Amino acid sequence: MQRGRELDVVLFGASGFVGRLTAAHLAEHAPPGTRVGLAGRSPQRLQRVREELGPAAADWPLLGADSGDEASLRRLAGAARVVVTTVGPYLRHGLPLVRACAEAGTHCADLTGEVLFARRSADAFHATARGSGARVVHSCGFDSVPSDLSVLLAHERAAADGAGPLTEATLEVRSARGGVSGGTVDSLRLQLDTARADPAARRLLADPYALSPERAAEPDLGPQRDVFTPHRRAGDGAWAAPFVMAPCNTRVVRRSNALLGHAYGPRLRYREVVALTGPAAPVGAFAVTGVLAALAGALSLRPARPLVDRLLPAPGSGPGERTRRSGRFRVELDARTGQGRRYRTTVAAQGDPGYAATAVMLGESALALALDGEHLPDAAGVLTPATGIGTVLADRLRARGFTLRTDAVA
Repeated sequence: MQRGRELDVVLFGASGFVGRLTAAHLAEHAPPGTRVGLAGRSPQRLQRVREELGPAAADWPLLGADSGDEASLRRLAGAARVVVTTVGPYLRHGLPLVRACAEAGTHCADLTGEVLFARRSADAFHATARGSGARVVHSCGFDSVPSDLSVLLAHERAAADGAGPLTEATLEVRSARGGVSGGTVDSLRLQLDTARADPAARRLLADPYALSPERAAEPDLGPQRDVFTPHRRAGDGAWAAPFVMAPCNTRVVRRSNALLGHAYGPRLRYREVVALTGPAAPVGAFAVTGVLAALAGALSLRPARPLVDRLLPAPGSGPGERTRRSGRFRVELDARTGQGRRYRTTVAAQGDPGYAATAVMLGESALALALDGEHLPDAAGVLTPATGIGTVLADRLRARGFTLRTDAVA
């Protein structure tokens, strides 16, 4: 269905904060001859973005589109092989574009960390996208590429070694330095509001397998708990605290496992934590937990909302260039197999993880979907980075300076 498309990639939301960063990445790194377009509601703002990008983007077409105008989204989907979108919160704005792409056989990638949106997207459009051949790949940024690829790489290394399926894996955030954007806060606020008003949404968010397909038909996967409290780890004595992105990332990884027929391991126990070491580790673990609890509580309580809204970034804003450039992240996956083999996968990069590094991850996801078709996994539907793009994305990120490495641990 993609024959005769005018463009390879269209970036929807190109004039937004992360949209501009992604556009800059595409202008610098898209191979010569790649046909890229910029889309959004305001031609004037798109024009300014294009001018900022320099000669590489001088001929990029500008396309008018609005998340509330389904006809414009159908035109957008019909014009490109891939639509990559930064227009959120996705629960409010994302489903009409998913519909348009699924029906048109157009690949789509986004940055969502919203479990409720991803579940609704899969329920409504997975079958349509499979039928049309579209790959709708959610969570192509810091939510949830490092998590999803680290488990995929550990699984592939264990399989190559004949070490059997994975039985447990813990992703440890070793370092993360960066800022927060208003769009991220707005997405969190919307999910909390929806859960407060809808008991079914609250139950879904509490389900560790919330994004796994056909929950009623799945095998007995055993108990799986999220990490909400600080604790001292057995073995090395380090401390662990909850990771703010774990409620999304863990469910994305479990969806990948389910879509792959539980190839990672049908009884895989997967979790994510912030790892802290040194004399101050206990204080740090309790501090991280307290800050997360306070933020969730403040955003959930209507009387506190006006004060919190004044303190947190507004939608459309984000960290400055200095913060983006000086940021970094490093996560390490400790994975074990039923045969007692152990593997450590490291994913790391320079740049603010939620913005500078995320723009690279999203841009390379779009280029992979547009240009690397014969090397991608044989899949269609509402997918994850691991199942929709796979190790092709790992290779692309390595070429952009990311570390993605799996080592056997003695």
